[in-house]
Amino acid sequence: MNPVSHADDDLRHFEANGAAPLPPASAEGRVEFEGAQIWYAAFGAGAPVVMLHGAFDNSEDWGYQLPALLDVGHRVILIDSRGRGRSTLGTRPLSYELMANEVLAVLDILGIAKAAVVGWSDGATIGLILAMRTPPRITRVFAFAGSMDLSAAKPFAPSDTTARVFGRAKEDYARLSDTPAEFETMRKAVSHMMDTQPNYRALDLAKIRTPVAIVVGENDEFIEREHSEYLARTIPGAALTILPGVSHFAMLQHPELFNNAMLAFLGASLTAQKVSHANPPST
Repeated sequence: MNPVSHADDDLRHFEANGAAPLPPASAEGRVEFEGAQIWYAAFGAGAPVVMLHGAFDNSEDWGYQLPALLDVGHRVILIDSRGRGRSTLGTRPLSYELMANEVLAVLDILGIAKAAVVGWSDGATIGLILAMRTPPRITRVFAFAGSMDLSAAKPFAPSDTTARVFGRAKEDYARLSDTPAEFETMRKAVSHMMDTQPNYRALDLAKIRTPVAIVVGENDEFIEREHSEYLARTIPGAALTILPGVSHFAMLQHPELFNNAMLAFLGASLTAQKVSHANPPST
């Protein structure tokens, strides 16, 4: 079975197996930043793309997307946000701004001046913050199921699907973390952050000039549709894409659907670069 074209609507396959395994990295390490060790891995060569995962998850969840990006000539950088995956939690209170700064620290250690961001959930929020605060470093943002204020959150309704994802997150944490018994500590820290952040206004969003795609699953369990529509309406030039028949976990449920949207958005950047190189401005 082609892992990119498979369907896993109820995420039973993901619960049992995780996403597709990651290939060997060309570079891997940790950056010491603000009291934590932030894990990263780089793959391939070409226009760089940073991939940022969701709340309790880790970079291995991008297993279906990484090969698709490598196939079209991107350099891909995976980062485990602090306290998740192979990154340590440290003692500082979690914030989206802190994690955005971690991304910049990783780019600096790799010598990358600017990159695109593909973000999922909390990762999408971080990508939009980077576009807002450090526009010279960010070429474009594919923001899937992100939020920029607390009105975005739907009341949580537990389901078998969300239970499977949460169970997989606990299993992966125990396998990857330096503190395998501290999942509950991490969960409380992340949950507190999500209960109180982010808190950006329309005026803040209107400052973003980086190309942005606002993307959300038709059946997202956590993000109000109206919030995604608001983001697309408020961020100058942003496009809204609704992925049909999928939820907050579209990249795992229907990777081909997710990848097609992701590559179409990032491909516009590659085309623009090729045109620019072929037709340099006159002096």
